[in-house]
Amino acid sequence: MLTIKNLGYWYDRQENSLFENVNLEFEQGQSYAIVGQSGSGKTTFLSLIAGLDKPRAGEISFNGKGINSIGLTKYRQYNVSIVFQSYNLLTYMSPLNNLLTAMAVTQSSHKGDKKYAQEMLRKLGLTDEQMTKNVQRLSGGQQQRVAIARTMCCDAKLVVADEPTGNLDEENTQDVIQLFQKIAHEQNRCVIIVTHEPDVAAACDHSYRLAHHVFTAEK
Repeated sequence: MLTIKNLGYWYDRQENSLFENVNLEFEQGQSYAIVGQSGSGKTTFLSLIAGLDKPRAGEISFNGKGINSIGLTKYRQYNVSIVFQSYNLLTYMSPLNNLLTAMAVTQSSHKGDKKYAQEMLRKLGLTDEQMTKNVQRLSGGQQQRVAIARTMCCDAKLVVADEPTGNLDEENTQDVIQLFQKIAHEQNRCVIIVTHEPDVAAACDHSYRLAHHVFTAEK
C-alpha cells in the first residue's frame, strides 16, 4: 500500500543526511514499529510518510500513486490519520464532538453518525458522561483513547502514530498497543508507530530500527 523508494532527507547538506536510499514497503492489515535513538530521524520519517514534509530525494507512493501527485493536503485529509503524542484534540470540545468534527472534515463514510461515534468511544472505555465533558477534564490515558477513537471513525487506511504511549503508564500503554493492533487487523489498516519503547515494538507485526542513517528490519 505504501511504497518508499530511494528516500533521502537532510537539513542543510546532503553529507549530513538523516537517511538516504531508503526502500521500504508497508502493507494493509499489518502494524509496524520504527525504533531508534532520539535524534536518529524517526519523527522526520513519520512526517514524510504522513505528508507533513517533503523528502529531499526519492518518492513515497500510496496505492501506486506518488503522494505529491495526489497532493499533500488531499493525501493528509483522506488517506492518513495521525495520532500525536500530545493528542492534538480540539481542547474546547468534548470527545464526542472531536470525533464528529473529524468525521465531517475527512468526509468519513460515518459522517454525522453520532451513534457510531458514541459506540467507538464506549469501545475504548469512555462512559457516556465522559464523552460529553470537555476533553481537558479527562486524564492523559483517556485523551489518548479519544485520539485513537478519532482515527477509528475516519476512513484513512494509513495510520501513523508518533510516540503514542510516551505519556502513559504501563497499564494504559498495554491497552493502547492492543487498540493499534485491532485497528491494523480488524479494520484492515496499515499502522506505523514511531516509538522508543521495546514493548510497543515487540507487539507490532514488523519492526525497523533506524540507526546510522540506515533502516534495518528487526522482525
